[in-house]
Amino acid sequence: MHATLDELNAGLPHILAAPKSGAAVSMLCLRPDYNQRRFVDEITLTSDQGIPGERWATRPWLRLPDGRPHPGLQVCILPKRVMDLVWLDRENTIHPGDTFILDLDMTEKNIPNGSLLRVGTSLLRVTEVFNDACVKWKARYGADAKDWVNIPEYRHLRLRGLMCAIHQGGTIRNGDIVEQTGEIVDVTY
Repeated sequence: MHATLDELNAGLPHILAAPKSGAAVSMLCLRPDYNQRRFVDEITLTSDQGIPGERWATRPWLRLPDGRPHPGLQVCILPKRVMDLVWLDRENTIHPGDTFILDLDMTEKNIPNGSLLRVGTSLLRVTEVFNDACVKWKARYGADAKDWVNIPEYRHLRLRGLMCAIHQGGTIRNGDIVEQTGEIVDVTY
């Protein structure tokens, strides 16, 4: 059971009506290994190790030219309204695996690349890394869901969510409110 492209497109107005600010963290998720999910009440973040215990440090899907894990994907944030639209069979289909879920407008207009987000005691920097969904997203939520997040005209909407680097380590808890600091930081890797 997967949403069709027509159903996904019909959901766009609801997705785009998400709040511009004041969203609370929900569904904090650790991914210690492939297809493993551990839901927790809080996580610790460090800029050099990412989220300790996560597979980012050992098996990231993107690396820098020198072989190090790309810091631009230490934290993944999925829009709640997109998750609700694509994750229809929650009994038999695994959680997407994003670090946390937010009911927030994640468009480039609302949150430009380089924006600093205060979450708990940490600061996250929204990166230029585009989350184009992966083969697992396609297998779990359907080919239309993968194609939909990659429609060129929708790219600026960031339907698959935000990719973030940990700018300042700290702790994030379920219920923490995400605040945009108003600062934009340009970082080259």
